[in-house]
Amino acid sequence: MLFRTGFKTKKYLFALPLLLAIISCRSPINVYDGFETPGLNKIWGTDRMEMHSFQIQSAIVRKGTSAAKITLQPGDVFEAGVGKSKDSERDELREADQLVSDEGKIYEYQFSLFLPDSFPIVPTRLVIAQWKQHCGGDSACSDASPVMAIRFVSGKLFITVQTDSGTKTVYQTTDEIRNQWLDFKFKVRFSRSENGLIDGWLNGKPIINFKGINCYSSKKGYADHSYFYFKTGLYRDLMTVPMTIYIDEYSKKELAE
Repeated sequence: MLFRTGFKTKKYLFALPLLLAIISCRSPINVYDGFETPGLNKIWGTDRMEMHSFQIQSAIVRKGTSAAKITLQPGDVFEAGVGKSKDSERDELREADQLVSDEGKIYEYQFSLFLPDSFPIVPTRLVIAQWKQHCGGDSACSDASPVMAIRFVSGKLFITVQTDSGTKTVYQTTDEIRNQWLDFKFKVRFSRSENGLIDGWLNGKPIINFKGINCYSSKKGYADHSYFYFKTGLYRDLMTVPMTIYIDEYSKKELAE
């Protein structure tokens, strides 16, 4: 898959054969980042991030002494729309290639997000965390929506699941979520069969209990067996105002069946 960062075009993720080799010989995933070091942990890729928009800071934290701060500026990591999709901009942390999720296996994700009270309430498409299915370069899937996404639009926080059949909203709330830490936890198995699952919690309360197909099929240009990668930060249609988000207490581990 190719994408643009500014005016440059780069390869995104390893080629599928190399990705398969990495996954086949790795240990079960169990990683954590509390953003407690001056530099960014190597579990993250920054190819979807303008580093001038990223900061480790100590003013707003969930736990410990520091957390990540991302301020999306207009024009950051611009990507032209394809087909009916609009032009977009983003600053996101992407999990490193060696940490991608394997279709059919179960993973637990935990992370905390904070939107300040000054965060703009706008109807613009905005994604603050997402799981993408690795496309591998087929034009049929090169601009597909994330299979799962946490979105915040017009004051509504909602979570979507996207498959061949379309988009389904599996959770939503119009409660005020700004100026407080949002502690997310997900237990996920991505699958193109009925054994797919998504269990979700927000601030310790269950919000999702989804079972069934929760990824794309090979009809959409994906390999017969797929891999999935996680991103968090700010991804939106073009706007003229900045947005800021804080991220802390991220973990991912592979669970036994």
